[in-house]
Amino acid sequence: MSSNPVSPDPVSPDPVRPGLVQYLGYCYGRILPAQYADWVRQDLAGRGAQRRNFVRVTIPALLVVSPLWLIPASVGMHLAMSALLLVPFVYFAHALDKIWRAHRLRQHGLDPELVDEIQRRRDALIRQDYQRRHGHPPD
Repeated sequence: MSSNPVSPDPVSPDPVRPGLVQYLGYCYGRILPAQYADWVRQDLAGRGAQRRNFVRVTIPALLVVSPLWLIPASVGMHLAMSALLLVPFVYFAHALDKIWRAHRLRQHGLDPELVDEIQRRRDALIRQDYQRRHGHPPD
């Protein structure tokens, strides 16, 4: 198979970034002004979007779990208590990732279908190759 000639992130190389306060608000639900639309698109639909979303969910989970380590108990008990809270956070962060990112895109007035943009572009090349090899007419 040939290498991917299409850029995986069809966004301008240096979109306008929000400041620290705006970024922290954005991470936890605030809507950024329209001037940051390219940056929001890159953040929610570009390369590494799933990883960034996972980190944003994990940080509050760790803040919730950290006081448990102040309770006098063995390390095994601390790990068990932490796991009981962290495992559902991790599970639901993964399970609801695309839904959450599509919701955030919609909030910012962007197309929620952008969530799958990289995968669609990659699969389009695979589909074209399949059609070419098996004699199907292109779509």
